[in-house]
Amino acid sequence: MTIRSKIAPFARTALLGTLALGALGTAAAFAQEEAATTMDKGDTAFMMVATILVLFMTMPGLALFYGGLVRAKNMLSVLMQCTMIASVVMIVWVLWGYSFAFGGGTSPFWGGFGKLFLAGVGPDSEAATFTDGVVIPEYVFICFQMTFAVITPALIVGAFAERIKFSAVVLFTILWVTFVYFPIAHMVWDGAGYLFNLGALDFAGGTVVHINAGIAALVGSIMVGKRKGYGTENMAPHSMTLTMVGASMLWVGWFGFNAGSNLEATAGAGVAMINTFIATAAAAVAWAVLEGILRGKSSMLGAASGIIAGLVAVTPACGSIGPIGAIFLGAIASAVCYFFVTVVKIKMGYDDSLDVFGIHGIGGIVGALGTGVFTAPALGGTGAEDFSIASQVWIQFVAVLVTIVWCGVLSAVIFKVVDLIIGLRPTPEDESTGLDLTSHGEVAYHS
Repeated sequence: MTIRSKIAPFARTALLGTLALGALGTAAAFAQEEAATTMDKGDTAFMMVATILVLFMTMPGLALFYGGLVRAKNMLSVLMQCTMIASVVMIVWVLWGYSFAFGGGTSPFWGGFGKLFLAGVGPDSEAATFTDGVVIPEYVFICFQMTFAVITPALIVGAFAERIKFSAVVLFTILWVTFVYFPIAHMVWDGAGYLFNLGALDFAGGTVVHINAGIAALVGSIMVGKRKGYGTENMAPHSMTLTMVGASMLWVGWFGFNAGSNLEATAGAGVAMINTFIATAAAAVAWAVLEGILRGKSSMLGAASGIIAGLVAVTPACGSIGPIGAIFLGAIASAVCYFFVTVVKIKMGYDDSLDVFGIHGIGGIVGALGTGVFTAPALGGTGAEDFSIASQVWIQFVAVLVTIVWCGVLSAVIFKVVDLIIGLRPTPEDESTGLDLTSHGEVAYHS
């Protein structure tokens, strides 16, 4: 989104003629200028609620979802990681993150220093929406985008849960959002961004959030290494109840994520809303059916995984596809994610603890490419009459590839830097005892 400061009313020289006609012309000019920067209280309230919902996805949604999936001795460590990531990224976002993403610079790869420490931003500053002349308060836009920056690195920690130092998580987060997340957000969502101008469609964060997080998760799971006892010890989730609660919170919060990305309380938000319902439902059903056929039983873990796969896949597409397309996209993404979680991960031997790459990374890729297909008007999408599936899929592929390469290379470098400075792994003894006690001096449950 491009950001513009509040435009002051202007005076136009009265046209030659009668005083009445001159006054009428001046009044029309004022009315036209007022229309050029319309701020609606409904849009503002809608975006405030959407922002709070996206925060709700991380705190407590993702924290509980991940917490239930780990063993009881590491429950608090996951909660603490999500809590501190949210807090640290909020501060970083205000100090330099917003500027690096939406600073008003002309570079196709980053936003520049123009908005460092929120320079030039005040109560009267305005952020443009998708409708020409309709604006929302820039502070609200800053907060909304901040919650996206918060949840993305929080997603990553699921890949190496139960086996990483708390201090390493914090340092990695600061470096990763600075050199990976902010530039990708600028490339995709800012008017000067490379992928934005290429024509890539990413309504709410398929590349920026999910592919970004998924690729970093894969790199991290490999570089941090496997959990102690992986493959020989029972590492089943300690509380599917909490995982289901967390998944439900994520689904609820995701309406802020997707519908809120419309930036206005209009029909476009309604399109994103229904697609978020339908794609997610289709993905949950598809995963349960696959499990029932291939394993004989449909599990709660599978249903929760399907929910997340559907939410991830519809994220880039939710504003431009139709409900029937959403059903197909959700079901397809669920099937592909199921294959990566149950087959590819085992064959490749990497320990992606909570399947961040298998669901967010792969689901994000399927969703990004699927956006290029299901946006077609012939398939119920909102694309123009001359929409070309082949051309758009190619653009989507380039966006996916740029994200994978940028994130993959820089994430590997950042993990290595963190390892050299403070180390990634706790001691084997600490890992065996559990990170709750050894990292935080607390336990989640008392016997």
